[in-house]
Amino acid sequence: MPLRPALRFADLPRLHAGAPMPAHLPPHAPGMRIGLFGGTFNPPHEGHVLVSEIALKQLRLDCIWWIVTPGNPLKENSGLPPQALRIEAARRLADHPSIDITGFEAEIGTRFTYDTVEYLARRCKHVDFVWVMGADNLSQFHRWQRWRDIARLTPIAVIDRPGSTLKAVNSRAGQFLARYRHSENQASLLAGGPTPAFIFLHSKRSEASSTELRSRGAGL
Repeated sequence: MPLRPALRFADLPRLHAGAPMPAHLPPHAPGMRIGLFGGTFNPPHEGHVLVSEIALKQLRLDCIWWIVTPGNPLKENSGLPPQALRIEAARRLADHPSIDITGFEAEIGTRFTYDTVEYLARRCKHVDFVWVMGADNLSQFHRWQRWRDIARLTPIAVIDRPGSTLKAVNSRAGQFLARYRHSENQASLLAGGPTPAFIFLHSKRSEASSTELRSRGAGL
C-alpha cells in the first residue's frame, strides 16, 4: 500500500477543542489479535503507517489500534494540538482497513500506558493484545511508569527505526527484556503467548519523524 505524506494540521477542518471523544473502543471480539500503538501523533506520518503494516504482517494481527493519547507524561504538552484534531489527522492519513484510530484514554481518564493496558485486559477478555512501539521508544521505556508491569501484562513488539537499533537493545529496558526475546521467525507466536515476551522486528524503515516535521512547520 503506497505511503501518504504527513498531513498538516492546518489543512484539516477546524475542530472545537472540546469536541467529544469516541464513546467506545474500536471493534473487538474474543480470539482477536490486536496491536496497540500509542502516541501523541503530533503529527501522524508515513512512519506510523509503515510500523503498523510491519506489525500487522509479521505478528499476524487482525488489526492495530492507534491510541492517540491526550498527552505524553514525559513531555511538555502545553503546545500540543487538541486530541480531536490529532485523531482526525490520523484518520485522514491511515486510510487502512486494519488500522483503527481511537482516543479512548481521554474517556477513561488514563495518563499512563500501564493503566491503559490494565484496563483493556479487564475490559476485553480473551482478546490477545500486543504493545507495538518503535525502537526509539524502547530507548526510554525504562522511564515509563511501571514499565516492567507493562511487559508482564502484554507482549511487546519493537519495530526497528533508523539510528535507534543499538541504542534500543543496549538501553536499560532493552537489557531487561533481552531474557524474554523471541526470534523474528517466531513473530506469529507472540500474540496470545506467555508474558513477559519481547521481539525486535527488522524490516523497511522510514526516516519520517514527528519532531522533524514539527520543526519544519508541518505540525502546526
